[in-house]
Amino acid sequence: MHDKLATTIQAIRPAIQADGGDIFLRGFDEGTGVVEVELTGACVSCPASTVTLKAGVERILKDRVPGVTAVEAVGLDTETAVSL
Repeated sequence: MHDKLATTIQAIRPAIQADGGDIFLRGFDEGTGVVEVELTGACVSCPASTVTLKAGVERILKDRVPGVTAVEAVGLDTETAVSL
């Protein structure tokens, strides 16, 4: 299972790298089907990183790797420090 996840992440990386970011597989819970990935580079400050994660990465992993139920980001501060 881990090999299939790693291969699929490697296939996704060039698209994310083209936008100045990167993605790394950090873990997989076989019991829940949750994959943990770390987004780095431009992804850290990009407001669309959550959309990329859920609509892109999660959709692809669920389609290509049986047993994947969700993808979660680790090490990514999803809160923005915007003051109004």
